[in-house]
Amino acid sequence: MRLAASAVLLTAVLAGCGSSAPPQITIGAARTYKLADFAPARITAGKPVVLSFRIDQPSGAPLTRYRTGSGPHTGVHLIIVRSDLGVIIHRHPKPQAGGVFKQEITLPTPGRYRVVVDAYPQLSGPLRNFQLPRWITVPGTAPNAALPPFRPSVTVDGYRFVLTGSRGLRAVQANFMTVKVTRPDGTPATFTPWFGALAHAIFFRAGTLDYFHTHVCSARTSGCTSVFGASRVTGSQTRPGVLRVGVLLPVSGTWRLFLQCKVDGHALTAPFTLTVR
Repeated sequence: MRLAASAVLLTAVLAGCGSSAPPQITIGAARTYKLADFAPARITAGKPVVLSFRIDQPSGAPLTRYRTGSGPHTGVHLIIVRSDLGVIIHRHPKPQAGGVFKQEITLPTPGRYRVVVDAYPQLSGPLRNFQLPRWITVPGTAPNAALPPFRPSVTVDGYRFVLTGSRGLRAVQANFMTVKVTRPDGTPATFTPWFGALAHAIFFRAGTLDYFHTHVCSARTSGCTSVFGASRVTGSQTRPGVLRVGVLLPVSGTWRLFLQCKVDGHALTAPFTLTVR
């Protein structure tokens, strides 16, 4: 993905040309993509609910055309994270009539949740994708667990994830880490494409909840390169059970990586705490 700072379009008109007065730039009103008809207004912890919304274009018309294809850079990625980074939900709802999206979710606990709608519109021009955020507050006493320190090994449902290469991560630079995934019997994991990729690396910064998202794809999958400025990363599978994960983060700080993949029919999420300088 390309990190879009915002979904704002500005109209600039250069005035004062050809006169002795110094040139002036007049900035018109901002025209933005925005979330519309976001519902429901109230969510109860632990109970399934259908989240619905659409994206309105700067003209006010609903956005109805999204990128399609076999890779991950298509449609809309709906990502919801609890503010303490203790819970993540990742879905790819399909657009319905009028550009409306509907997705059943369950928020497991009370607390504040950051919703990120990461959209890939089918548009001409330089805008490849953009993110629209929203907050949801679920009533009740929210967990407030401290973010755990970095651990190189995480076991999820019996599957073991071992991460190397996290030392020396730098902001705004292309970095790569290696993740080895083994089954409960110790054999290398076989990855099944899930939401267009072999693995999703979803990053949130502790405190500010800045967001970035990269992918690991098979050699035949297009649209897998993530871009920030002049830097680019493309994740890959180097051998059975081994992922080369691209890291391209906009600012330094403590980040939580949620590495997601599908193995033997199980959708797995392995969390790691990273320090980026």
